[in-house]
Amino acid sequence: MNYQVIIPAAGQGKRMKAGRNKQFIELNSIPVIIHTLRVFEHDPMCSGVILVINKDEQSIFEELVKTFNIQKNISFIEGGSERQYSVYNGLQEVKNTDIVLVHDGARPFLKLERVHELVKMATERGAAVLAVPVKDTIKRASSDQYVEETVERSSLWAIQTPQAFHVSILQEAHEMAKKDGFLGTDEASLVERIPKQVYIVKGDYLNIKLTTPDDLVFAEAILHNWTK
Repeated sequence: MNYQVIIPAAGQGKRMKAGRNKQFIELNSIPVIIHTLRVFEHDPMCSGVILVINKDEQSIFEELVKTFNIQKNISFIEGGSERQYSVYNGLQEVKNTDIVLVHDGARPFLKLERVHELVKMATERGAAVLAVPVKDTIKRASSDQYVEETVERSSLWAIQTPQAFHVSILQEAHEMAKKDGFLGTDEASLVERIPKQVYIVKGDYLNIKLTTPDDLVFAEAILHNWTK
């Protein structure tokens, strides 16, 4: 039950306000992308990583992989103008596996136990995502920012990555989106349009995505007590 993983890492992360690709930000003197790659480096079920990047930064990524002794087979693929297009480019390189994962490069706190649960669900059902139950009260507001309603949260989940699919299902979803000119918020939103049911595997609240400078504060705290 092996898999390959596509990691989009071409975005500039403007909300991070770092003045560079947030994948290169260091946590405990190690770049974010290396923390993420190490998760899959240590998983024998992972047969390869497809790292989707800005070609102008390829030499930087290659040097980091060499410096931190990442041995996993990595393919460097040029990204697109949107994350969805980057994943599409990466999907063209998937070979010799039935299962493909898509994982944010800026989610370094992923546990292998969750990856294996996700792969198992995707193998059995075709499509699965990591997610956690929403803890906060959710309210829907108007454009004038007054509360219109309080949303029942018992059925609400915050979606994470990885997201896992049979390769053929994700390929079909991306081709349909391309044909229709549809831009989704994640891979699951494309698969839902086929239509195909997407199943939830409960994730961890620590599996945060580093998006804004505030997230780095939480990241340092997580890293201080981190065990995979």
